[in-house]
Amino acid sequence: MSQRHELERLLGKFGQDAQKIEDSVLIGCSDQHEAWFALDLGLNSSSSICASLPKPEMETELRGSFIELRKALFKLNSMDSSLLFTAQALLRWHDSHQFCSRSGQPTKKNVAGSKRVCPSNKIIYYPQMAPVVIVLVSDGARCLLARQSSFPKGLYSALAGFCDIGERIEDAVRREVAEEVGLELESLQYSASQHWPFPNSSLMIACHATVKPGQTEIQVNLRELEAAAWFSHDEVVTALRGKGRYIQQQNEPIPLSLPPKLAIAHHLIKEWVEKQACSSLSA
Repeated sequence: MSQRHELERLLGKFGQDAQKIEDSVLIGCSDQHEAWFALDLGLNSSSSICASLPKPEMETELRGSFIELRKALFKLNSMDSSLLFTAQALLRWHDSHQFCSRSGQPTKKNVAGSKRVCPSNKIIYYPQMAPVVIVLVSDGARCLLARQSSFPKGLYSALAGFCDIGERIEDAVRREVAEEVGLELESLQYSASQHWPFPNSSLMIACHATVKPGQTEIQVNLRELEAAAWFSHDEVVTALRGKGRYIQQQNEPIPLSLPPKLAIAHHLIKEWVEKQACSSLSA
C-alpha cells in the first residue's frame, strides 16, 4: 500500500475527507528522490484551519505518542529536526495567510506549498523568515549567559533578539546586548546561521562578541530577561557534560543546563569553549 493510500485510509477511518491531503506541503526529498510532504492533522487544535482529529485515538492507531517540538529537540537528529522545523514553519505560515491582505479574498496554495496566490488580483505571497541575531558575549575569560522566565528551570543561553527594519546585523547585535545587559561591545564576529521555527519562523544569525576592557558590570533588563551572569570556562564545560553547577533560581538550587545540541546557541557555546582551550594551550 502506498503512503498516500495509507494516509487516505487513516483520514477516512476518522471521518476526514481525503481532500485534506491537498493541504500538505513539500519539505524535502530523500536520497532516492522521493518527495517528503508534511500535513497538519489539527489534533484537538481550535486554531488549525483543518477539522481536528482525536489525538488519543490517532496515537493508538499510529502506535506512538505526539510530543511538543521544543521537547523533541533533545531527541532528534539534525536531519529529522531540519525536516520538522521546515514543516512547522510552512504549515503555520499557510494557516495564517488564508486571505489576501489587499482584497480580503481567500488565497490558494500551490501544490508544493511554496507560495499562495490571490485569484482576484494575482498577488503572490511567499513564506518569510524573521532575521534574529544571537550572540555569545565574552570578556576574554568568561562568557555571558542569560535566561528568560519562559525557559525550562536552570536553562541559560546566549542573548538573542529580532533585527529592526533598517538595521545591519552588527547594529542589531550591539543594540540587543546594550538593551538586555547594559554592555558595550568592542568587537564581534559572525559564526553561523540556522532556521528556527520558534516563535514562528526565524533565521538565527549567530555571532561571537567581546566587551570593552573593564566594562563587565551587567545591568539586567528585567523586562527582557529573568537573569544573566558571567560563567567561567570550567563552569561551561561542566554544564556541557550535563553536570552543571547549582545556581539559585527563585530561592531554589537548580543545576545549570545549556541549550540542546541542535540549537545554534549550543554551537556558539561549544565554539567558545574550544577557542578557550586552544588559547590555553598556545599560552
